[in-house]
Amino acid sequence: MIILGVDPGSQITGYGILKVEGNRIRLLDAGPVRLKKIGEIPARLHALYEALKERIEAFKPDVLAVEKVFHGPNFNSTIRLGYVRGVILSLAGRYELDVHEYSPGEVKKSVTGYGKAEKSQVQEMVRILLSLQQVPKPHDVADALAIAICHAHHAPMLARQRFHGGV
Repeated sequence: MIILGVDPGSQITGYGILKVEGNRIRLLDAGPVRLKKIGEIPARLHALYEALKERIEAFKPDVLAVEKVFHGPNFNSTIRLGYVRGVILSLAGRYELDVHEYSPGEVKKSVTGYGKAEKSQVQEMVRILLSLQQVPKPHDVADALAIAICHAHHAPMLARQRFHGGV
């Protein structure tokens, strides 16, 4: 199974692509899509679409794992984040990817064992779990990888539920 994990952001969207073989998780690709310096929102959304489309076509993931919507204190930021998520979900539809959404707490618990872990703890566990020399930077990339790892941990249970008719 190949998982595309995405941490949506209107200035930086992080992505991470993992290959899962049995209990082994291997990093295929990861990086930031930097949108901050690209014109207005339509140009940013198009740049995001093209960047993620390129990664999807190159690695052919089976699944998209993305962070669930959260309601921030700034209404305009929340709206912009919704636009970014729309682009991401549109790509999932175009390429017929299964979509799984995880809350920040679910991701933290899956990766560190504690749902209220600090960002630095999540980053360090991502480094350890993927046998990386350094913590992935910027933090948006580490978050995207954490989301993908979370799905890798949940996938066997989800498969059993589908096999047994949702029981």
